[in-house]
Amino acid sequence: MVAPTHTGGPAAAWAHAALYSRVKTALHALPSRFRTSLRIAGISAVDLFTLNTPLGAAIEQSVVDSLNDVRELWDPTGQYKLYSFIRQAQVFPDVRLETTAPDVPTADKILMGIELKGWFVLAKEGEPSFRYTASPAVCALQDLLVVYPWVLDEVVSGSPKLMRPFIEEARYAAEHRNHYWTETRGVVGPGAAVVTADHQAPYPNKAQKFNDSAATDSGGNFGRVARGGLMTAYINELMALPLSGIPAKHWQTFLKLFAHGAQDDAIGRGLAGLKLEAEAAGLSADEIGKIERLLQASRDVFGS
Repeated sequence: MVAPTHTGGPAAAWAHAALYSRVKTALHALPSRFRTSLRIAGISAVDLFTLNTPLGAAIEQSVVDSLNDVRELWDPTGQYKLYSFIRQAQVFPDVRLETTAPDVPTADKILMGIELKGWFVLAKEGEPSFRYTASPAVCALQDLLVVYPWVLDEVVSGSPKLMRPFIEEARYAAEHRNHYWTETRGVVGPGAAVVTADHQAPYPNKAQKFNDSAATDSGGNFGRVARGGLMTAYINELMALPLSGIPAKHWQTFLKLFAHGAQDDAIGRGLAGLKLEAEAAGLSADEIGKIERLLQASRDVFGS
């Protein structure tokens, strides 16, 4: 099977092509404008891993609210004043730019969609664990898969802040997922088959079956697009970014050291290994010293 390729989005002649481009720009600009009343304090390091699920939905809704708040970026002339981004559960895509105005033609009720995912960067897996299972044909050319990584502004406490998003064509992401499952995962035969969804048109309703599935998937891994390599380069770049002066990958390694049940000697070996990893990464002596001081302080305060 030939590997999928990007479509390039909607045709330039599409009436809303400029809107599509402006929405993508707004999505990139959102982290600097994102505001939330959520604040986390008094949680132990071992419990930070649990934040992704309870806070994920709240952060995703905050992203939608913020996107509507930056309307001037994607609708500078007021052409789309009847439209807004609406988040809905159990349907694809879960965010749609739509209107309920009765005089708008049915074909223009929904202009584009965003499958929106939040990802706590310091989660234990080291990569997004969400499932994306929409069939390629239910993705319109203008639909997007958008992942917003987030961290706490004080690393182990504070308010969530967004980082640079991962933005991909929804249809390409679905095709890439299926190609990985059937062709590049290293599994052959019936275990590599994908069952195509019954519904094969954009913007399905909740009653329609619009998700592809694996013929055999005992581990429940079908749809984990990060495992298929779609986000690898992006994740590597993100994990190299500093949080309080220390690359995110080192924070994640540090937090994993304090998993429930970790013994002092195991933690000590892990801290020593982390120092070697930092040295190999080219961090300066001052930076390594900062890591050691912060890790030791955090060990005293947040240890299990």
